[in-house]
Amino acid sequence: ISLVGYTNAGKSTLFNRATGAEVYAADQLFATLDPTLRRLDLEQVGAVVLADTVGFIRKLPHRLVKAFQATLKESAEADLLLHVVDAADVNRDENIAAVDDVLNEIGANELPMLKVFNKIDALPTGEARIDRDEQGNPTRVWLSAREGIGIDLLEQAIAELLSEEIVKETIIVPASLGRFRAMLFEQGAVKGETYDELGQSVLELCLPRKDYLQILARVGMSEEQIQAA
Repeated sequence: ISLVGYTNAGKSTLFNRATGAEVYAADQLFATLDPTLRRLDLEQVGAVVLADTVGFIRKLPHRLVKAFQATLKESAEADLLLHVVDAADVNRDENIAAVDDVLNEIGANELPMLKVFNKIDALPTGEARIDRDEQGNPTRVWLSAREGIGIDLLEQAIAELLSEEIVKETIIVPASLGRFRAMLFEQGAVKGETYDELGQSVLELCLPRKDYLQILARVGMSEEQIQAA
């Protein structure tokens, strides 16, 4: 999961609040230059990796363009983007558009995204809530990272969006598929292992679906060929 947003939107403050990390957070340009990674445990999904990135800006100085884009490579590979917005900024619509333009430039505009409207404590009638589309999927979360208001709603929304992209099942792996078993362990996808009466591995899995499909492809198999326990 990658945090993106216009500079000073409160990404690092949100990152610290969600993960308990101590990332430097300041009201200045490029306070965060290199992506910072931390583990975030979500009850319905399991462990995910949260990445904090450099703040976006309009009319970036030419000498900084390449360095800026290099720091955002992780964003283009994320399973979910959290677009953090300063809800109290009078220019928030322009800032949102500027971030969307950069995401388009780095090829991340088609990734699943959840907008996070931060700093609701600075709004006259700020209320923590989740906004949803017609299908009931979370589209926006309103919160205050500084005050710790609405963090639980953010975690709920993330879990809902990722649940469809996560494989959580128990499978039977015969000895003939030893390489497949080893790759699942290397991926950190195995949460538990037992053996059935035939001596076959019974693996409890939890991993992103795209990673699972990649592993299956590497051993020349499909999901339909894997026996569920």
